[in-house]
Amino acid sequence: MYPLPRRLPVMLLAALMPLTGSVPAMAQLIPAANPPGGYGAPKGAGQAADGPTYADLVALADSAPLVVHARIRKMARVEDARMRPPAAGTGRFYIQAETRALITGRSAIGQSFAYLVDLPLDAKGRPRARKKDEVIVFARAVPQRPEEVQLVRPDAQIAWSPEVEARLKPIITALLAPDAPGKVTGVREMSYVPGNLAGEGETQIFFNTADNSAASVTVRHQPGQPPQWGASFSELVAQVGRPPAPETLEWYRLACGLPPTPAGATNGSDGPAAQAMAEADYRFVIEALGPCRRSS
Repeated sequence: MYPLPRRLPVMLLAALMPLTGSVPAMAQLIPAANPPGGYGAPKGAGQAADGPTYADLVALADSAPLVVHARIRKMARVEDARMRPPAAGTGRFYIQAETRALITGRSAIGQSFAYLVDLPLDAKGRPRARKKDEVIVFARAVPQRPEEVQLVRPDAQIAWSPEVEARLKPIITALLAPDAPGKVTGVREMSYVPGNLAGEGETQIFFNTADNSAASVTVRHQPGQPPQWGASFSELVAQVGRPPAPETLEWYRLACGLPPTPAGATNGSDGPAAQAMAEADYRFVIEALGPCRRSS
């Protein structure tokens, strides 16, 4: 039903070679950080019935030099015997697509292009994507091969809709902003300082970031009031009382980047009671942020 083309482009053929073969780095599919699932349930193009989450969209856009709205023209199942095995319940497909729009990109793309993608299969072994489906692919260009792209992960394709594109564009704008918050990679240090009154005090928590930019949280306690907190992604002190709103890039960097506990962080608080307060304030921030929901 989905015959394999007799001749695949060189880059795509390379992705089918055994792991022991000699394959240029650019020619390989990038391993998925999570098991490929294309967002799970049947809604076309491998997208879950309720669509990708905010965290899904940020994670994909953050790693993709090219984000393209495309229409599938042809698709062919790659025989399992000719490829490195995809995740259980998925199949690898060779896709030829036509460009509908370049949503963002640091390189040009032609009117048509080809790529490999892992798609979830239904109970009959059919892919949850079809010819003429409109999709968004998250990819990188292949040097000297404008007719091919390489997905940033094997399942980096979602079903296109006006609503999904409308959600995606402000994410890309935020990621490209000069003052975009850096990727939080862990907790560096924390310190609680009590105030002059009983129940008064302040905790400051400083984070490590991938680009060594500033990132911190301040939690303030006032007698008889619930704690207030705020975050800063600059050298300025956080504006307490205005925490990051859900589904903003600042919220994502914290909710999806922070570990559940500050293990390994330096606790510079003076004494066991103050150290315990700093750790309690960290847990308070994690609970206030809420879970980082992903559909894959």
